[in-house]
Order: sequence, then C-alpha cells, then structure tokens
Amino acid sequence: MFIWIVHRVSGLILIALMVIKIITGYGILGHLGYENIELMREFHRNPFVDVSIFLLFIYHAIYGVRTALIDLGLRREKLLFWVSNILGFILFIVVVYIFLIPH
Repeated sequence: MFIWIVHRVSGLILIALMVIKIITGYGILGHLGYENIELMREFHRNPFVDVSIFLLFIYHAIYGVRTALIDLGLRREKLLFWVSNILGFILFIVVVYIFLIPH
C-alpha cells in the first residue's frame, strides 16, 4: 500500500516540476517579463531540481512497470520489489553521472 501511495504522489510531484521547468524555460526567453529572468534562470538550471526530476521519473517508470507485471499475473512481489529498487538505483546513478557530472 505504501508503494502505491508513493507512486501516485511521485507522479503528481513530477508533473508539477515539469510544468514549472517548462514555465521557467519560457520565462528565461523574456516572455513573462524581464524582471524575473534571473530568478527563473536560477531555478531552471538548479541541479537539485534536475536530480529530483530524474529520480521521480525513474522511480515512477520502474514502479509502473512493476505494477503492470503484477497486474499481468506475476506474483513474486517481494522479488520484484528488490529488483525494482536495485535497477532503479543503478539507472539513477548512471543518469546522474551522464547528465550532471561534467566531463
């Protein structure tokens, strides 16, 4: 039950962050006024926001696949839980390394 709730909440937070990211990207171009461009630029380029989006996206996607597999009849929920966590953690580390750590 806890995983189900976190999965739904992560989807809502992901939608909110993506909407804010799109609005700030649009605002950086000056379409929302020039007085707030620096504030929008700081938020838009904030690495914490990017890492949060990556984390939420990976979590939501992997647990969505897990839920679909359970709905299709796979009853090894405990094994799926651990495989999902390990796969999500590895994928998160790889994505953060590729996109956020300068080479």
